[in-house]
Amino acid sequence: MCGIAGVMDLAGRRTVSEGVVERMARALIHRGPDEEGFLHRPGVALASRRLSIVGLADGQQPMCNEDQSAFTVYNGEFFDFPEKRAELVGRGHQLHTHCDTEIIPHLWEESREGMFERMRGQFAVALYDVHRHQLTLGRDRFGISPLYWTRQGDWLLFASEIKGLLASGMVTAKADLRGLDHIFTFGAMPGPVTCFEGIRLLPAGHYLQITPGDAEPIKERAYWTMDFPNHGDEDPQADPRKLVDEFEDVLLKAVDKRLRADVPVGAYLSGGLDSSMIVAMACKLKGTAINTYTIRVDDPKLDELSAANNTAKHIGTKAPIVQEFRASDALDMYPQLIQAAEAPVIDTSCAALLMLARRVHANGQKVVLTGEGADEWLAGYPWYKIAKIFGAMDVIPGLRLSDMARRAFLRLNKVPHYPATSRKMWEDAVGGPNAWIDSYGVLALSKLRFYGEPMREVLAEARPWEDLGMNLDRAKHWSPLNRSLWVGARVTLAGHLLQAKGDRVAMHSSVEVRYPFLDEDVFDFTAKLHPQWKLNGFRDKHLLRLVAERWLPKEIARRHKVIFRAPLDSFHIDPEPKFVGELLSEESLRRTGYFDIAQVRHWRKAFRELRVGSLPRLSVEMGLAAVVATQLWHHTFIDGSLADLPKWSAQSSVRRVEGS
Repeated sequence: MCGIAGVMDLAGRRTVSEGVVERMARALIHRGPDEEGFLHRPGVALASRRLSIVGLADGQQPMCNEDQSAFTVYNGEFFDFPEKRAELVGRGHQLHTHCDTEIIPHLWEESREGMFERMRGQFAVALYDVHRHQLTLGRDRFGISPLYWTRQGDWLLFASEIKGLLASGMVTAKADLRGLDHIFTFGAMPGPVTCFEGIRLLPAGHYLQITPGDAEPIKERAYWTMDFPNHGDEDPQADPRKLVDEFEDVLLKAVDKRLRADVPVGAYLSGGLDSSMIVAMACKLKGTAINTYTIRVDDPKLDELSAANNTAKHIGTKAPIVQEFRASDALDMYPQLIQAAEAPVIDTSCAALLMLARRVHANGQKVVLTGEGADEWLAGYPWYKIAKIFGAMDVIPGLRLSDMARRAFLRLNKVPHYPATSRKMWEDAVGGPNAWIDSYGVLALSKLRFYGEPMREVLAEARPWEDLGMNLDRAKHWSPLNRSLWVGARVTLAGHLLQAKGDRVAMHSSVEVRYPFLDEDVFDFTAKLHPQWKLNGFRDKHLLRLVAERWLPKEIARRHKVIFRAPLDSFHIDPEPKFVGELLSEESLRRTGYFDIAQVRHWRKAFRELRVGSLPRLSVEMGLAAVVATQLWHHTFIDGSLADLPKWSAQSSVRRVEGS
């Protein structure tokens, strides 16, 4: 993967000020330490930082077609590049490199904006059409490769990371309270809103057309949307063996394509079902043992090293390279995590992934495979089972026994709760009851505890569930399970796993992560299946487990879902870390104005009296972690005076990479 950036004049063809895109690119040097490239034309400037993985010797960007009528910078991988290249050459196009970037301007020649429908892989693309004087930005179907943009007066700027925009000198970092409310709603940043005022994340499966001089110079379009069959029209597949054969073949091809590279490819191995399947298939295809990497958590209840070793032994690959992770590491790494993610991060285990990517880089590797996506397509999360139980309680029309049970539970445990109308509003925004409303609700209860007055005003007006933009005309025809899968993919996958646990923490150490389960054919295959092949009774990922029994030990193939996590109360251990006390001091809380000072002071002590493992304790821990993370984000990018910690700057980003 790489880092891309650019600027376009929306009013005419003014020259982009000297040094602007150069600063933007160098703020992304961690995404592409191998080389840089620039294009300067009247009214537009493009920049690239390259992490060379395919076409090592001749993949310099920007890249153009034969007559230099189209120029592109690009972040990502087209896994069907050899086939696409051969097709283009067969139709008379002249390609001169061994890099997948070069197919982009030629696809543009043939299909213009329709090229996105022909692209397969993970990508963020910027293409400048010289004759039209038009810039087109596009992003892959599932949101693997990030792309942010902002309009500043008559200028449009874009970059792979927000840091690139801030480094331009044309964008001022200001908080968007609506974006912060998304963090407290979902524990993720699914976009298009961000925590920075005026900065937007281009949604997955969308592209922007920027045409200076038009009455509407910036137009956003969807070229692909996630869809499922109508409820009752899903493929029941009467022959289980045939279905297992077909899914095995589709997944094997997805792994095979993601092993294509001119550098060695490794893999993350947790010992869970998903990553173990990917490693087993990768080793079979490569014919040799690949490097695998795993995390050892110092809490026996959270550690997965023994399962990872068991999988490695069964497959016949060498033992995983181990990255140790302690509670103190979460604290030490958190400032770097927030800087990498560019948003508050509540999941402390993301710090472990930041360390794991650093270990991969130190081992001389640039690419790893991982197992994200299986839980999203095949209902791997425990709340799908909980939703199934609640759904069974609502068999009497007009009588929502599940809502009564939820509210009784919250009252019994003295947990604050929203008005009854709130849940109805959330469900209406996503087409009906949804498994994720309960999951996200554990954190969302913290709004009632911790929001200060400015944030409460946002809470009264914001509609974060509506911001997700679900196609309700389609969603009302899906099965309830598939509606939940859509939300999980739109929010947790795109806004958390592919961001704070994926691209952002990996590329912070110049490591590209590839996701076989996010192959387009894998999604298409699973989307059409009857829900019973996803959640069979209370057996999640049913079809994948049937495939896994051919490849893995039964104890791994049948292993219950274990969500990789780290203790949420790490910030509040005794003695308390200095920076936590500084961020949560009365002065710092007053400077940001986000949170109720008295409530934060109360719960920092009172949460210890709650039973460990209980919902009230978990809700408070998540809320406090979100408060700390938000304060740290504000310090890192906006104020810099809340704690004795560094503030991000473009110069510090370059120094970090050059010193690594």
